Amino acid sequence: MGAMNKTIEIKPGKASHKDWKAVRDGATVMLPETIWPGVERSAATVQTMLQNDQTVYGVNTGFGKLANTCINNKDLGDLQRRIVLSHCAGTGPSLCESVTRLILAMKAASLARGYSGVWVPTIRLLLAMLERGVLPVIPSQGSVGASGDLAPLAHMAAVLIGEGEACYKGVVMPGNIALQKAGLEPVCLVAKEGLALLNGTQVSTALALEGLYGAERVFKAAMLAGALSVEAVRGSHAPFDERIHFVRGQPGQITVARSYQALLAGSAIVVAHIDCKKVQDPYCLRCQPQVMGAIFDVLRTVARTLDIEANGVTDNPLIFTDTGEALSGGNFHAEPVAFAADQMALGICETGSMSERRIAMLTDSALSGLPAFLTPDPGLNSGFMIAQVSAAALVSENKQMAMPASVDSIPTSANQEDHVSMATHGARRLLAMVENAANVIGIELLASVQGLDLHTGSERSSPPLEAVRMRVRAEVSMLDEDRMMAPDIAAAKALVTSGALLSLNGVEAALPEVCEA
Repeated sequence: MGAMNKTIEIKPGKASHKDWKAVRDGATVMLPETIWPGVERSAATVQTMLQNDQTVYGVNTGFGKLANTCINNKDLGDLQRRIVLSHCAGTGPSLCESVTRLILAMKAASLARGYSGVWVPTIRLLLAMLERGVLPVIPSQGSVGASGDLAPLAHMAAVLIGEGEACYKGVVMPGNIALQKAGLEPVCLVAKEGLALLNGTQVSTALALEGLYGAERVFKAAMLAGALSVEAVRGSHAPFDERIHFVRGQPGQITVARSYQALLAGSAIVVAHIDCKKVQDPYCLRCQPQVMGAIFDVLRTVARTLDIEANGVTDNPLIFTDTGEALSGGNFHAEPVAFAADQMALGICETGSMSERRIAMLTDSALSGLPAFLTPDPGLNSGFMIAQVSAAALVSENKQMAMPASVDSIPTSANQEDHVSMATHGARRLLAMVENAANVIGIELLASVQGLDLHTGSERSSPPLEAVRMRVRAEVSMLDEDRMMAPDIAAAKALVTSGALLSLNGVEAALPEVCEA
């Protein structure tokens, strides 16, 4: 991910998907100056509670099962430092840069809403780390998605106090050294701050957002590949007629069918084959509006859920300055994110599954009417035979990963935290699923364009699809005879994941938007 020389202002509680996409791509974040008085009132309210000898969970008590253990006032700062260090128990590979940036930004925005009892310097340090590229090394495993993403957020918080590890200018180093090199100083946490940093769903949500934005690109590329496949086998455009979809009434189906019509409009291929005797195409072609429309509806629902969660306050307890109360609840329970991740997994899996069926159809001469395995000289050449096998293997992997994570729960903290969401790994698996699906769509792009090239007629498809075809051919030449296909697949997959196809003339306007601005 390249650095983006851009600064955006995020209004806590009102950030958009456009904002979060900019953050993951490297934008610097500013918060409105008007929010700081509310932050200070929240922190001051905590201090007033302590002066009044109120017992507040996690402020002057132990944590989890130890909530009934009272802590002496002189140890309150040490308590916050110890919770950070003790909770740094994550394992596994580190989270990627884009996800880590989202975590920092969302945590800062959440704390800045003024319900968490932290002081201004703590939030400003989070923003400064984001601006100067001090990215905590956060292990990807070790959270059950309640009580918040404790272990991974502890690794984030550790860098704020000069502990842990951070990546600075591409080099992993001790957190205190990274801060020093960036011209920053660690903070000394006071009452409530350590708990506020650790509690919350920001890791689960960041992973889910990363999965959503990847799924969005895969979804759009799959629509392009699917439309090209229709053209490659001289399929019927009738299944995209809006009248079919209006009488059913499913909104996603209607929207997607309209997009397929826009993509196919102006095709000379359908005109040349107006007298084709084919009555019905296979489901993988004919039912694209029904399947992709259902996926679109799921992704839109997920986008709305994650929009709310990314803007929410999810630590505990929450400080309400108007009444001077600290209320203990459970906003850290990531069940909404877990459900969203499970729904998204189904959509990603089905996107790849339909695409693989179209690849199989294209390579089967009995179904496609094209040369066997899309090679001009089958027998001597195997063509796309094993590319289809690779697609089938990837789809099978995604089917296994699509099993729901949210239905599992293992009690933790001596049964105090007796039901958890498993949102974190439920969201994390989406990244691998997106990669698998992107490879499948890349293979279909190659196969559909190959199918078009194998036709001897001079007819051309629609302007948007011809633009996609030419862009694919700019990266990968026609498969005239067998060669190593792995580089071709990698190049096509890059077109999917980069979103490069969406910038082509007429393409973006024809496709539906998953994430509303």
